[in-house]
Amino acid sequence: MQNIVRQLEEKRAAAELGGGQQRIDTQHKKGKLTARERIELLLDPGTFEEWDMFVEHRCTDFGMDKQSIPGDGVVTGYGTVNGRVVFVFSQDFTVFGGSLSEAHAEKICKIMDHAIKVGAPVIGINDSGGARIQEGVASLGGYADVFQKNVLASGVVPQISLIMGPCAGGAVYSPAMTDFIFMVKDTSYMFVTGPDVVKTVTHEEVTHEELGGAITHSTTSGVADRAFENDVEALAMLRRFINYLPANNRVPPPHRPTPDPVDREEPSLDTLVPESPTKPYDIKELILKIVDDTDFFEIQPEHAKNIIVGMARMDGYPVGIVANQPLVLAGCLDIKSSIKAARFVRFCDAFNIPILTFVDVPGFLPGTAQEYGGIIKHGAKLLYAYAEATVPKITLITRKAYGGAYDVMASKHLRGDVNIAWPSAEIAVMGPKGAVEIIFRKELDDPQRIEELTEEYRAKFANPFIAGRRGFIDDIIEPRQTRKRICRSLAMLRDKKLENPWRKHGNIPL
Repeated sequence: MQNIVRQLEEKRAAAELGGGQQRIDTQHKKGKLTARERIELLLDPGTFEEWDMFVEHRCTDFGMDKQSIPGDGVVTGYGTVNGRVVFVFSQDFTVFGGSLSEAHAEKICKIMDHAIKVGAPVIGINDSGGARIQEGVASLGGYADVFQKNVLASGVVPQISLIMGPCAGGAVYSPAMTDFIFMVKDTSYMFVTGPDVVKTVTHEEVTHEELGGAITHSTTSGVADRAFENDVEALAMLRRFINYLPANNRVPPPHRPTPDPVDREEPSLDTLVPESPTKPYDIKELILKIVDDTDFFEIQPEHAKNIIVGMARMDGYPVGIVANQPLVLAGCLDIKSSIKAARFVRFCDAFNIPILTFVDVPGFLPGTAQEYGGIIKHGAKLLYAYAEATVPKITLITRKAYGGAYDVMASKHLRGDVNIAWPSAEIAVMGPKGAVEIIFRKELDDPQRIEELTEEYRAKFANPFIAGRRGFIDDIIEPRQTRKRICRSLAMLRDKKLENPWRKHGNIPL
């Protein structure tokens, strides 16, 4: 017995040391934590239960039979974040560069299977050089096994990826299929083919950071949802973010009591919207002033800034927020903003999170770049997402709601539950001047007449009363009462039941 216990202690020590102290020191010099240090920071102290610590690879080619480290480059198990169970895997770059072997993949698949079974989120910490070349097709098969688990878990349990080092080639597709991707500036990158291959094939010279760094993916490509300064900040923010999410698709999001009064009025909102319809304002001010404790976790804050999405709480209950941003492109919808918002709406719908939509949208962005880029199909993604969603949907029109964009932004016609407007709301096919120039094109040579007709059109449509008369708007409210009215609506909708017709799945316009 003593002999077995001694062997156990030796194997544990070997597994915990990973690739050895020298490689751990190298990891630290790069500003990166080790796989186990990351798990310690992510989970509540003393709650981590490790699985498969003693798993080793089975490869005997290229001298691999003489190199074997318990754990095989990934630490897996479960623990709690703020008292709630999560499953986690953390790739260990100090062991074979974190490369994925068949055994490594099996460890990841095992915890994903259990996460689906018990209904708990999966957090993947990626820091890997890619497939283990010595294993050939076996490692590629391992990737495909992980991809399959990602697809089966999608919409069942939340999946979050932290990219905390290299993630290249086939490895990028597992994070891509998870719900959210967080990256670390300067130390993490993602790309399908690296700078050397790019240079060989296309003759472009580009650095790792330019090609697939955290800034690139959180601003230009939209692949990453947030970019953080270092490992510690990324893990701390993930702990905060997961508080908004339910454990799985069968339970409601977690309620957290707040001292912020439900009926709190905010008089400053009465003057938020400028008198001039062409003057911008910051929609984020509205969000921060009505949510609990001014606490708003924005998703993709640096990408497609003409629309804002993120998580907050109202009366202690998590909500997803989608808002047009008049400060950027006048709040127009374009390709990138449509994709950004559509994905977020579908996530909220999958996990029983009510959706609040704040509308100030003059339409879809015109131009050949948008049309050639497929704005018709991309815009339809947002339309499809809202129309398909069965969670509580509350929409507030603050100012402009023009054309097809009015329909798309969670209108009453897309099964919006509560649609309200401020007195400043303008709901019309298009802006007054453009409308008059089309309707009365024969009178364009008379500027005074055009001005009179524009004012007539503005008086008729630059208010919410026409839509209210048709029942497309449930009520027109004072801006200062926004928090109270939304909280009441959410309370009323808490037990909402709505099901779409049975189908294997819809065919969203990808």
